[in-house]
Amino acid sequence: MRKIIVLLVLALLPLGLPAQEQEADASTKETKESKEKKNKNLKAVFTGFSGGMMLHGGYLFSDDPTKVFSNTGLGSREYVKGLPKDGFCYGLGGALRAHFINHIHLGAEGFVSTMSMMKTGSNVRTAWGGVLCDFYTDWGKVRPLIGMTVGGGAMRRLYVPDQAEGVHYEGDTTHYNASYVKTPFFFMDPYVGLEIGLNNHMAVIIRIDYMLPFGTSISNLAENVKWSNFMTPSGPRLYVGIMFGKLKQE
Repeated sequence: MRKIIVLLVLALLPLGLPAQEQEADASTKETKESKEKKNKNLKAVFTGFSGGMMLHGGYLFSDDPTKVFSNTGLGSREYVKGLPKDGFCYGLGGALRAHFINHIHLGAEGFVSTMSMMKTGSNVRTAWGGVLCDFYTDWGKVRPLIGMTVGGGAMRRLYVPDQAEGVHYEGDTTHYNASYVKTPFFFMDPYVGLEIGLNNHMAVIIRIDYMLPFGTSISNLAENVKWSNFMTPSGPRLYVGIMFGKLKQE
């Protein structure tokens, strides 16, 4: 009887092997399909990345020279009236972005901008950086976008007087009414622009913004203000640059 049972087991054992192989193949196929589906979903969310540099130029203005230099002691009223309260600025910076669902950029950027005045070395130098978010769409090779950057920075205001009223002589001593003020700020920077794709990995970017800086003054040269104070000079800037990376989902 035992021999008969052993013979039956040995006879039926090969019949179970194909079933086990089929189950293993089905399990492997399900795992592979699950991974492909997961990768496909990930690609549908994260659709690219890019980064690059931009040059910019703009025009900044204020309603009062004392606000430009954050200094109420620049000189007499007549002298102050002749001081600049607006001018052109220029600078450069860069941005790094991740692309989501082929319609959203999320990343960070930073820039430095200089506004030179009076041909005496006077200038307002602004440095800022923050988090950017914008929405874009594809029109063939052209991708229009609209968004905003939020962050912080600082204005460094250097006033160097000319030879009119900013310089005083006392015997053999010359006194210069020069000043340097650093003003930190918080900003919101709305912008619009477009990218012109050269290929899937390179694009020309053109952008226009208008920074809205709000800051406080801790200088003894001007009245202290709260963080809700709108700072000047401020104005529009035009940016032109090149972006590199995986710009479009293939």
